[in-house]
Amino acid sequence: MELDTLPAQAPGRLVRKTTVELVVDALRARILSGQLAPGQPLRQEALADDLGVSRIPVREAIRLLSAEGLADLVPHKGAYVSTLSPGEVQELFDLRLRIEPWLIHEAAPVIPEAALRQAEAMLGAMDEAQDADWGRLNRDFHELLYRPAGRATAMNIVRSLHEKSERYFRLQVFNAPIKQQAREEHLALIELCRARQADAAQALLTRHIEDAALQIRGIIDRLMKDG
Repeated sequence: MELDTLPAQAPGRLVRKTTVELVVDALRARILSGQLAPGQPLRQEALADDLGVSRIPVREAIRLLSAEGLADLVPHKGAYVSTLSPGEVQELFDLRLRIEPWLIHEAAPVIPEAALRQAEAMLGAMDEAQDADWGRLNRDFHELLYRPAGRATAMNIVRSLHEKSERYFRLQVFNAPIKQQAREEHLALIELCRARQADAAQALLTRHIEDAALQIRGIIDRLMKDG
């Protein structure tokens, strides 16, 4: 299956992607869909032949996918699709549930209107975002709402949890139609903060995180069975 070399469509303009970017997109899609199974070797020569490119962009693409947490580089052995861990998901989301609802409860009574308007604008950007970028924007949205709580240590922990969860967010976005539901819940969260309803905002965010964890675990279970 050779790569599509036509320019990629982005909101409002055409963007011509490099060969490396096209290879990253193709391999990312295969990993997130389960076509390349967790633990499967990423053999540069075979992938290059399949995609109709040289090994050089494949090698660079694998390096970039490693930075995204989707590939593991093992010295003297090669590259492999990252394994998925239901236990890691459970731990990451358990920690998020202990910290993030508390942060929104602290932030809701004091969050300025300017921050809420910025959050609304971010939802527009999320509507237009490619799947590969949606998780990052989602993380930025949440952190924007938490920041007025003024809890720097907790924010650093949350940022680390979000970064460790990034590949699972990608799995969720790629495999489930979550964007509309997430948008509705994000809008509701903004309005609860605007109304200074801290308890209700905390309850909504708790459900939001719990639902995401449940959905991601279901996706992982399916991919592991299919693999």
